[in-house]
Amino acid sequence: MSKILYQVRKLIETSGQTRYAIAKATGISETQLSLLMAGKKGLSLDSMELLTEHLGHEVVLRKKRKGK
Repeated sequence: MSKILYQVRKLIETSGQTRYAIAKATGISETQLSLLMAGKKGLSLDSMELLTEHLGHEVVLRKKRKGK
């Protein structure tokens, strides 16, 4: 599992919110959230932004530095 998906799963687990409440607030289905939590599927970037914004965080993508 990618680092970002692991971090998002931790955000959901520690949010104190049910998947139902998160689904209602974000429009992301409970099924998608369940699959994410089970490590079976990821989310689109748009859904990831909605979810992390709802949880009080943001997704930041940076170009990887080239190693020397």
